[in-house]
Amino acid sequence: MRKDIYTEDYLRKLGLNERQIKAVLYVKEKGRIGNKEYQGLFGVSKPTASRELDSLVRKGILERVGVTGRGTYYVLKGSKVS
Repeated sequence: MRKDIYTEDYLRKLGLNERQIKAVLYVKEKGRIGNKEYQGLFGVSKPTASRELDSLVRKGILERVGVTGRGTYYVLKGSKVS
């Protein structure tokens, strides 16, 4: 088991906004998050959710599973969720 580096302080130092920090903590607990789920949890539009999730992918924190549309979700980079 590797050490969990995704603490709130560490994520804040990466320049993530509050929603993104909460989303990463949510994924740590639940295993995954989808765009629609992100929208519902944080009350944001689809484009905002997509932009913020994509930013987490670019920063190497999350990885996208699936290509586009329904069934696409995000997991912590390096974790295997089936």
